[in-house]
Amino acid sequence: MIDGGDTLRRLVLNAVGYSGLAPLARPLVGGIGAVLMLHRVTANLERPDGANRHLNIAPSFLDALITDMKAGGTEFVTMDEALERVRRGGKGGQFATLTADDGYRDNLTEALPVLERHGVPITIYIAPALIDGTVDLWWEAIDDIVNARDMLFLNTAEGRVMIDCSTPAKRAEANARLQEYLTIDVREEDQRTALHELARSCGVDPAAPSRKTLMNWDEVRAAAAHPLVTIGAHTVHHYSLKRLNEKTARREIIDAGRILESELGEKPRHMAYPYGYPSAVGEREVALARAAGYASAVTTRHGVLRADHAGHLHALPRISINGRYQRVSYIRTMLSGITTPLANAGKMLVTV
Repeated sequence: MIDGGDTLRRLVLNAVGYSGLAPLARPLVGGIGAVLMLHRVTANLERPDGANRHLNIAPSFLDALITDMKAGGTEFVTMDEALERVRRGGKGGQFATLTADDGYRDNLTEALPVLERHGVPITIYIAPALIDGTVDLWWEAIDDIVNARDMLFLNTAEGRVMIDCSTPAKRAEANARLQEYLTIDVREEDQRTALHELARSCGVDPAAPSRKTLMNWDEVRAAAAHPLVTIGAHTVHHYSLKRLNEKTARREIIDAGRILESELGEKPRHMAYPYGYPSAVGEREVALARAAGYASAVTTRHGVLRADHAGHLHALPRISINGRYQRVSYIRTMLSGITTPLANAGKMLVTV
């Protein structure tokens, strides 16, 4: 959210919270609403100390957050209604729309019961290749890889490199190195081959995390049939679009909608860019999403919604609801809008 480590971010959030600035700032910088971003929602995380634990929140926290936001006057709306409110300049009062990326099974089994109690809608963004298993949850697989051996070997352009995985600190370093390797050193289209080579050398099944944690197509169809759920597109293969040539990036965006329409009987109206940060999505990707006919597309840039986003519906920011900041007071501070310029070099209108 803000440059620096988690400690600095929490210090800022705590300082703003204790100072009482957030409620005073909200009328000035709070915008008109927010898109909230989830990934996993479970009380039973497979690896509570894993490198990706920050992607998860507890269902009880989701319940507490929704309760608090409603008590503060926020209305939870669908993504379609959120777009209408942005176009109307926020008339109708403060609103929020809930989204979740990747199609984790716990969205259906643990998050949805919370949403049902509150009558809160959600948009779940699906990458078809993640669901059918033709790409892997590589960020979960590398967590398995670094925990499988005390050392592993990586074939790089500079030669074969030994990576130490013998201690928790070394495993954290190894995880970061493998993330860099798979997202920078290796082409997106070659990522799966590289991941499988690493997994095979460590005796790890790279497909296991997907099978354990993602919905299958029957479950996606059940979610789509639920009155509170909207299914959106997350490209086909969950590639970092900015690393692809334009033809491939366009195909990823368009074909995701076609596949989802074939599987679910309805073409998705909304899209989320995989990763969503500056090195993954820019002006070209926004233009491609707009040309593909999606009504909206969301990034992972931190920010609240403003009336001026009516001209940027394919580059909407979100507020990440994640395991690093499981305090209602933290999210209140973020929703006040005061952290938006802190996270974006002073900018209030966050796009790409």
